[in-house]
Amino acid sequence: MPDIGWQIASALLVSTGSLFFVAGTVGLLRLPDLFSRLHALTKADNLGLGLIMLGLMPFVPDLFYGAKMILLWLLVMLSGATGSHLIAKRALRGDGEDES
Repeated sequence: MPDIGWQIASALLVSTGSLFFVAGTVGLLRLPDLFSRLHALTKADNLGLGLIMLGLMPFVPDLFYGAKMILLWLLVMLSGATGSHLIAKRALRGDGEDES
C-alpha cells in the first residue's frame, strides 16, 4: 500500500480525471454543432482516462498490470480518435441518418 502522499496524489489525479469526464459530457450536451461536440468529448475523455489511469498506477501489484493499463488507455485513445474521425467524415459527406 502506498504511503499517504501517494494516496493524496492518486485521489487528486482520479478526481481531476473525473472532472474531465464531466466536462466532456457537458460539452456533448451543450455545444451547438456536431464537430464541437466531437472535439469536446474526445479530448476530455482521453485526458480524463489518462489522469485516472495515472492516479491508479501506485496501486497496481506489479509492472505487468501497469503496462496493461497503459495499453488499455492507448487503445481507447486510438478507438476514440478513429470513431470520431469516421463520424465527422460521414457528417461532412452529408450521408448521416439525421439528414433529410
